[in-house]
Amino acid sequence: MTFADIHKTLHTWRLQHISEQSYLLLLSIVVGVFSGLAAVLLKTVVHLSGQYVMAFGTKHFATGSGNVLIFVAPFIGILFTILFVKYVIKGHIGHGIPSVLLAISRKKGALPPRNMYTSLLASTLTVAFGGSVGLEAPIASTGSAIGSNVGRFFHVSPRGVKLLLGCGAAGAIAGIFKAPLAGVLFTVEVLMFDMTMTTAVPLLISALSASTVAYFLMGTDVQFAFRVAEDFSLRQIPFLIVLGIFCAFASVYFLRCTDKVEQWFGRRKSWVSKWVIGGLLLGVMIFLFPPLYGEGYWALTELLNGHSDDALFANSVFNTFRDNSWVALAILLVLILLKPVATATTIGCGGVGGTFGPSLVVGGLSGYFIATLGNQLGLPPQSTANFALVGMAAVMTGVMHAPFMGVFLIAEITGGYALMIPLLITATVTYIFVQPFEKHSIYARKLAEQGDLMTHNKDASAWHLMDLQKLIETNFVCVKENGTLRDIVEAIKRSKRNLFPVVDDEGHFLGLIVMDDIRKTIFKTELYDKLTVHELMMTFKDDDIVHSSESLSDVVNKFQLSNRYNLIVVDDDGHYLGFLSRANTFSAYRRFISETSED
Repeated sequence: MTFADIHKTLHTWRLQHISEQSYLLLLSIVVGVFSGLAAVLLKTVVHLSGQYVMAFGTKHFATGSGNVLIFVAPFIGILFTILFVKYVIKGHIGHGIPSVLLAISRKKGALPPRNMYTSLLASTLTVAFGGSVGLEAPIASTGSAIGSNVGRFFHVSPRGVKLLLGCGAAGAIAGIFKAPLAGVLFTVEVLMFDMTMTTAVPLLISALSASTVAYFLMGTDVQFAFRVAEDFSLRQIPFLIVLGIFCAFASVYFLRCTDKVEQWFGRRKSWVSKWVIGGLLLGVMIFLFPPLYGEGYWALTELLNGHSDDALFANSVFNTFRDNSWVALAILLVLILLKPVATATTIGCGGVGGTFGPSLVVGGLSGYFIATLGNQLGLPPQSTANFALVGMAAVMTGVMHAPFMGVFLIAEITGGYALMIPLLITATVTYIFVQPFEKHSIYARKLAEQGDLMTHNKDASAWHLMDLQKLIETNFVCVKENGTLRDIVEAIKRSKRNLFPVVDDEGHFLGLIVMDDIRKTIFKTELYDKLTVHELMMTFKDDDIVHSSESLSDVVNKFQLSNRYNLIVVDDDGHYLGFLSRANTFSAYRRFISETSED
């Protein structure tokens, strides 16, 4: 038997003996294991590659030229990435998460098989050489592709494919941080899955499977491992509110800065000019401020462990100011402002990576900055490490619109819930202050502008995502305005509908002939050449006409305001296109809700 025969036989056996829900539970384990393996592989390869790059550079550069190395390495890494994407992948990778959201909204969860490795390889080249981006978005994209392709390979339903896609994303995040709850909440808040009994168990199983794989292969240590020593007290609340507001402004700045920088690079046509300009700009920023090198987690870890001098001044041209606390504060503020620029520059000039990690870094720097500033000003002392951790959750909340994921991610990596109240307070304040300025996360904003975003509001999503063009009925026979009753009778012979659009010689819609209105008249043969179409047609109000550029939500409003069962559709120049039926429109809506709802 061939592989195809075995595959078909197994599929047939499965349909006879295993329910879809039980099958999805089994596949969620498979997806979780492979997503966890992908997360471990990416982190390990990037870590080892980065060590090799630094060792090679240190060996071949003169002693004390660490700044030169970190200036050159990202420039080379981005070139390797560009060549890999251009000549090996021959396609666009981008952030990764928007393509996952688009697959959920428009493609029934289908992602190309190559997405299971392209982001993995390209982001390795970028980050291992010091590109100032994160690995979380590429690994989440990879996990999503694993889930999508596993689902399609085993012939589960489109709804099941979407669920396994979410399982892959949850497993990837859980594996990279060893934080299963954060992985599940990433899927719910960022990918906008509904948390129902149908989705909750497979997502949790996948996240736990990935975390177990990560623990088995990498040990029990986690990223930013830190034990909270200072308990929460009520006197901290004003400082936490201030931190939340500061993180809100940092989040809005992060969102808008990355958007503007990437747009600027997007207007450059030549990849060579992008690479040269971006590489040089990135090199200068990293040369002056080494914490911008790579993901930036090493600097954040040093701050959490109380080694601020090493974090801010190692290999820095400002090393002579190591003992000046105000210079340290200034560098912290500059890093908060420059990290989004460095991230967007890396991506804009051809690198591959995500903004998940950079948002954590900006948040940690923000929290450390606020606590240090307050301590410097003589205010009641605050734990700089605690504030850094709380700031990480806050900026993640503002940038990704994922407050619960941010809160539980920090709670899980700190090994408990001692920071739960500070995390909740700060994340809430940040979210409240960000919402008036930014309605959507960094991943969803462009899709929302294009009307391609599936949200938790399935009713609104249905009207935005359904295709109006596919609902237009075109099997109506038109009659010309300058025609007569005889022409109408001929049209009736050819038509199975009782409505006849009236158009001019250019096809512009002018009115409508309704069969019920002329039923008696059509039997009066003596009037065939006397009565004109213009005399018999009825005109319509603007509320009864739909322009093809309008959204379906506008169409629904017109159906609600009108007693019509059919609305005429015209293009923006007034040319007749067809009709929209109230019954067909709402039937399509019910099908969409049925396909996208889990319970």
